[in-house]
Amino acid sequence: MLDFMPQIPVAEWINRTVSKTKEKFEFIFDPIKEDFGKFVETTADWLSQVPPLIVILIVAIIAFFVSGKKFGLAVFSIVGLWFIYNQGLWEELMYTFTLVLFASLISILIGIPAGIWMSKSKWAQTIITPILDFMQTMPAFVYLIPAVVFFGIGMVPGIFASVVFATPPVVRFTNLGIRQVSDELVEASDAFGTTGSQKLFKVELPMARKTIMAGVNQTVMLALSMVVIASMIGAPGLGDKVLTALQRSQEGPGFVAGFGIVILAIIIDRVSQNLNKG
Repeated sequence: MLDFMPQIPVAEWINRTVSKTKEKFEFIFDPIKEDFGKFVETTADWLSQVPPLIVILIVAIIAFFVSGKKFGLAVFSIVGLWFIYNQGLWEELMYTFTLVLFASLISILIGIPAGIWMSKSKWAQTIITPILDFMQTMPAFVYLIPAVVFFGIGMVPGIFASVVFATPPVVRFTNLGIRQVSDELVEASDAFGTTGSQKLFKVELPMARKTIMAGVNQTVMLALSMVVIASMIGAPGLGDKVLTALQRSQEGPGFVAGFGIVILAIIIDRVSQNLNKG
């Protein structure tokens, strides 16, 4: 019925837009790919050089104190990390942790200010909300395309794709947390003559801390969930081991590497949740 209508060349428009964007902002993309890429790889290499025993003990001590001096999480951290080391995946674990660390930090640095802006401006909320909807509903694999176009392959495009995928929760939770601060507290702070920044940092953000931390937790977990997907564009780590095992139909190595990701996810999740209880 619609054969008489010409096809809208959306794909061609996007191709031209991406190509022109890459050419115009090459002076930005290239330094990020080179300099930031070297910094990330240096960080991962440095972490890999730290004796595993020291890392395990540090993680166990952190888990012990954040959990209220309970031994459960500390023991799980010791056993789980020792298992990963025992399976010869320690270097891959450090690369995975580095990817998650940088992706989470960048997402938080972008997300919290954006959430604050949304909470203060109806115009900003109107503009940013559909963007967040788009970011959360678009299949994660699609983010790999611009990541490769702009940054090539390796850790940097993996971090870029993870940031796009993981940023929405911290933005939404920050906005929600600040908007949920009681009007009485806001009015009381206004009555005492506080400035906008004082009200934000001394009243609204402290009261919204638990909600914001819940968003941070979700952002970190989403960044971790991108580990395997990011390995498709050259990001090293446990995800690369899972992908290699899948391509070679090796059930054992694939399960071990996947189990290592699960262990890391549980440790990060429990630590961040316990920090939110403090």
